[in-house]
Amino acid sequence: MKITAVETHLMKVKFDMGAPPKAMAGIAWGSMDTLLVRVVTDQGLEGWGEGFGHAVCPATRVAFDTLVGPAALGQDFRPIRALMAQLQQRLHLFGRNGPVVYALAALDVALWDIAGKAAGLPLCRLLGGPPPAPRPAYASLLRYGEPDAVARACERAAAAGYRHVKLHEIELPLIAAARRALGPDIALMVDCNCPWTIPQAIDMAQRMAEHDLTWLEEPVWPPEDHAGLARVRLEGRVPIAAGENAAGLHDFLHQFEADALDIAQPSLAKIGGITEQLKIAALAEAHGVRLVPHCAYFGPGYLASLHLAGVIAPHAPFERLFVDLEASPFHDLVTAPGGMVPVPDGPGLGCDPDLSVLQRFRVGEPTVLRA
Repeated sequence: MKITAVETHLMKVKFDMGAPPKAMAGIAWGSMDTLLVRVVTDQGLEGWGEGFGHAVCPATRVAFDTLVGPAALGQDFRPIRALMAQLQQRLHLFGRNGPVVYALAALDVALWDIAGKAAGLPLCRLLGGPPPAPRPAYASLLRYGEPDAVARACERAAAAGYRHVKLHEIELPLIAAARRALGPDIALMVDCNCPWTIPQAIDMAQRMAEHDLTWLEEPVWPPEDHAGLARVRLEGRVPIAAGENAAGLHDFLHQFEADALDIAQPSLAKIGGITEQLKIAALAEAHGVRLVPHCAYFGPGYLASLHLAGVIAPHAPFERLFVDLEASPFHDLVTAPGGMVPVPDGPGLGCDPDLSVLQRFRVGEPTVLRA
């Protein structure tokens, strides 16, 4: 049961968000960039993984090709938790967050895919969860930056069946436009992407309270200021969510100990994969913090997040970016008809990528490493 080969594939797929994209993180998105990883064993089993993501995909690929992949070759894939702990410690000098951890997440997801296939079980069943079944999603809108565009996007999301909508806006008129478009019965969340000081965040949270937000996400810069985030939670009068930028289990522990969070949002393809996310879920439960995992991608990490959400967050809506992809190697499995996301019922992740679509949208040639 040895790992005999690993491959990395970078793909770029254009998408439509209903309006010209506005810059987020200094980038005006127009395509979904995805790093897919394939892991092959000497028993003929193979698994697919995904490491974060978007503009950082090339750096994650280099980390996998030069560090994580070579370290994985020849290893027994079965003791996943022990193997991931070993590799985390072995590679810790190269960063406890960022591309190396993202690359480890890709390997971890691929190994769990193999484990499910070896057992003949969907990942959710392998982890002790319920059978695969469609689950409600929330529409995670990208940044529009203009009230009419925000309102139109919210109306499209509501018409498509979504009962939860999340904005990525930081101006009060845009949030007000969303609430007017959605009415009082659809849940509204706001992800700010860490723009404000503590006093600014408290002021903005108090101003947003009239719009009945389900949560305010990452209002504080830097995201490591857990004590400051706890002040916003205490004084802002809006539930606080965060976690997509957390650096592993102990960073979440510090947030919980600081009473900084109402909702914890680990991002599987960023945090280290399924193995790390299971630990964080147990920690959140022990601290009485609601878990709503983050998912801003459409590859194997998306499928893994779907399966895992049914196990660790069965009552939470699932995040789906509100964009229309030109194509996907997973076809309709990454859509949300009627605001519901399907969960594949095959073994492992439930579906391997369509290689013809992967080849059509692949950037450059795959990197292949063999033992």
